Amino acid sequence: MTTDVTGDVASSAETLREAPWFKAAGVQRVLDLLNDEAADTRIVGGAVRNALMGLPVVDIDLATNLKPEEVIARAETAKIKSLPTGIEHGTVTLVVDGQTFEVTTLRTDVETDGRRAVVAFGTDWAEDAARRDFTINALYLDRNGELVDLVDGLADIETKTVRFIGDADLRITEDYLRILRFFRFFAHFGGGRPDADGIRAAARHKEGIAKLSAERVWAELKKLLAARDPSRALLWMRQSGVLTEVLPETEKWGIDSIHGLVHAEEAFGWEPDPLLRLLAIVPPDEARLDAMAKRLKMSRAEARRLQAYARAEDPAHGATDVVFHKHAYRASGPALMDRLKLKLASARMRARSETGALAEAAGYARLIERLGKWQRPVFPISGKDLSDLGLKQGPKLGALLSDLEEAWISSNFIMTRDDLLSKAAARIAEKES
Repeated sequence: MTTDVTGDVASSAETLREAPWFKAAGVQRVLDLLNDEAADTRIVGGAVRNALMGLPVVDIDLATNLKPEEVIARAETAKIKSLPTGIEHGTVTLVVDGQTFEVTTLRTDVETDGRRAVVAFGTDWAEDAARRDFTINALYLDRNGELVDLVDGLADIETKTVRFIGDADLRITEDYLRILRFFRFFAHFGGGRPDADGIRAAARHKEGIAKLSAERVWAELKKLLAARDPSRALLWMRQSGVLTEVLPETEKWGIDSIHGLVHAEEAFGWEPDPLLRLLAIVPPDEARLDAMAKRLKMSRAEARRLQAYARAEDPAHGATDVVFHKHAYRASGPALMDRLKLKLASARMRARSETGALAEAAGYARLIERLGKWQRPVFPISGKDLSDLGLKQGPKLGALLSDLEEAWISSNFIMTRDDLLSKAAARIAEKES
């Protein structure tokens, strides 16, 4: 059925068929390929949701009553590349002019264990809609650009309500990842307070998150932390006990600093950085951060960034050039920038009640600007240079090289290669005499 809509959502629904993304040649070619008297294929999920909410449409997924092998056969006839990316669950990916389209056969869940589902292919659109997670993700757009709503998702889009389809407890026990998805979608699309049934169900079943793979949990957390402002979602995660379940490091540390960081991002035009936001809500303890990275199976680059952040020192907001350049030289990767951004965000928040914090914030802003222009100098000598001066390889060579580097840093990197070699020769001669 096509649901009647009112207000702004109705206006959007009526114009979807005229939207550039829907009229694009690739989209139309796929819809033509998979629709006829025997086939009914509709755009579903995020593309429809985003279009109705006035957000960019990026990925376009489709649902179809065709079996996967029928989709592949039609693609071959039309000379369209097809990839069996999830064929056991009915998903075939079509590639048209470099754009990918995931096409999934209508399904019903035969068996679920909280992590994965055994599915059966079907032809019933209502059953397909009912097995999805949230009402705002279960809207269809048919070949003619007509909106099909079988779960009252339009009303929830209009009120920015993230609501489970049917029984929230059942939806969650089918896949415990839906707890995190509930908060993630609330962070990105929700307004006001979260759906009460969803919150209560998430709190009841939060221990089920432990059954999920660490990779799935971390992927969802990153998506949540990438929202323009994840603070409300994090607050409700904490109140429901879900945050402690997935990030015990935040307990007794707090999430209040997220507000200041989001405000600073908006003020200075910083792109939302999920890892920096994570650092804002966990203690800067290297051992705990290392354990967290291992538990969530973060990438090596992510783990290194956390470790470098924990080891980095906070420069004073009024640090001189010499002192600040020492910090910049010794810092690893973005560690110092991470520290400075969080210090600036904290100072800006405290400036509302502390007069001295305003000057502190200004100081950190200057240091961030300076660091953005900083080019790390290269130490101009090496162990080979000391060997050429007659010093044998070993601990004494390493100690002298370290001392020379410290002298070079303290000179604000002004000492030249010749200066350092002269100093090295003098030290070696002194030792030998």
